[in-house]
Amino acid sequence: MKILIVDDEALARERLARLVQDLGPPYQVVGEAASGEQTLTLCASLEVDLVLLDIRMPGMDGMEAAARLVRVERPPAVIFTTAYEQHALEAFEHSAVGYLLKPIRRSQLAAALERAQVPTRPQLEALERLSEGAAPSRSHVCAVYRGAMCSVPIEEIRYFRAEEKYVVARHGDGELLLEESLKSLEQDFGERLLRIHRNALVAKAYLTGLEKDPEGRYRALLRDLNEPLEVSRRHLPALRSWLREGID
Repeated sequence: MKILIVDDEALARERLARLVQDLGPPYQVVGEAASGEQTLTLCASLEVDLVLLDIRMPGMDGMEAAARLVRVERPPAVIFTTAYEQHALEAFEHSAVGYLLKPIRRSQLAAALERAQVPTRPQLEALERLSEGAAPSRSHVCAVYRGAMCSVPIEEIRYFRAEEKYVVARHGDGELLLEESLKSLEQDFGERLLRIHRNALVAKAYLTGLEKDPEGRYRALLRDLNEPLEVSRRHLPALRSWLREGID
């Protein structure tokens, strides 16, 4: 994997280059850039598979550079590197395959580079749609966890539940805390989800039934989860209808 390192600070570039060198094959640094403009120039002249891209730089910042990179004929994958956690969701909107918070540890970089080898066809198709002006379809939900971007395929999500200022995404191995609304998740993944409460969306693929507790409240049952979820009376008819159709 041929890597371009982009950061306006020379020491930061040197440190990342050492980390990549320590990891060894198949990773190879093929160039360094100190600005977004240099990034585009080098990507046009070199074979670059992945860009480790700083966000805050003078002139063209990393976000703008990433937005332009998706329009090239063979767009490289992008892993953002930054000291600012609040850029995570915007980074995902720019089709980033990773997001690392400085100071970056070798184990975090290794994990991010390993994940970046996966995208191939799905990533290129998403980048192509973006370059044509269409919004990229989402296949994962992402959140920053312990300084790195974690992503979970939507197929593994059991439910989304709003809790205070976060949305909990429950999946097979645990939970992610998302900084986005149920409404936006419903817009992006609506075909896979069913709203059962004003604060909950469940994955249709994991819905198995409905029960009534001793207090007369209805709860949705999900496969692989011993965790029934409350169903509001407003959304009960839609859930019953969907379950009947699934049985039929």
